[in-house]
Amino acid sequence: MKRFLNEPLLHFLLIGAGLFLVYSLISKPGADAPGSIVVTSGQVERLATTFTKTWQRPPTEAEMKGLIDEWVREEIATREAIALGLDRDDSVIRRRLRQKLEFVAADLAAQTEPTDADLNAYLQAHPEKFREELRYTFEQIYLDPTKHGANLTKDATALLAKLKQSGEKVDPKTLGDPFLLENQFSDASGSDIGTQFGQSFATKFAQLTSGEWQGAIESGYGLHLIFIRERTPGKLPSLADVRAIVRREWSDARRVDAKIRFYDELLKRYTVTIEPPKPTMPPKTVAMKGAETP
Repeated sequence: MKRFLNEPLLHFLLIGAGLFLVYSLISKPGADAPGSIVVTSGQVERLATTFTKTWQRPPTEAEMKGLIDEWVREEIATREAIALGLDRDDSVIRRRLRQKLEFVAADLAAQTEPTDADLNAYLQAHPEKFREELRYTFEQIYLDPTKHGANLTKDATALLAKLKQSGEKVDPKTLGDPFLLENQFSDASGSDIGTQFGQSFATKFAQLTSGEWQGAIESGYGLHLIFIRERTPGKLPSLADVRAIVRREWSDARRVDAKIRFYDELLKRYTVTIEPPKPTMPPKTVAMKGAETP
């Protein structure tokens, strides 16, 4: 039964039935007859509800009459404008009508609740959307450009050589210059590093190897010598850890897919002919009176 409910053909039938229902409600007998305007009780209720939400009180009898009169004027204006063809070739109206039609299709598609199997299948099919980032545990030593001046690069090279001789037996807090960020970072993602040091720094940082002092890498603050102690590969989280995110992405993908398929089904009812552009005529050269021909 679940397999049957998940069939795309069933969804299209439901969408088609929903659109037919909307059309039938809009096109009920007498409602669109020339010279006949029916203000239904539902429309009156919607006008009153909208007024109440806006003004935090129900409308008076005179205000209600004004709301209905305005709605009738709008209905008359809409019908007359359509009769005159004013809705044609109007990009704003065409865009709005398309949006409303797509809203109907999207709302009907969104009514399907995903099962755990649906969400897990989406998670496995799109791991790049949910995979956790590569994370780093590292140490850094900072050199301040304002303190080293023209010797900044030279001092960084000398300090790096000293660090390579010492290996891991170095306390980064005792070397370099004071820095507003930490000297030691644990389990920091590439995004975290980019946020704190800048994206250019993060890009160069990701190219470093682990287990030795390297650099210097420039940031907006100055130069940094880096020792990466550990890289933790990114992993695909379990559905339980990212259920809300997966459900949102699954729903968005369903709406996009439903819209594409919806238009594909509607397209079957039309024959589309694309006329080739008319050939452009070369500009005519008009000889000016008194002008000399080269």
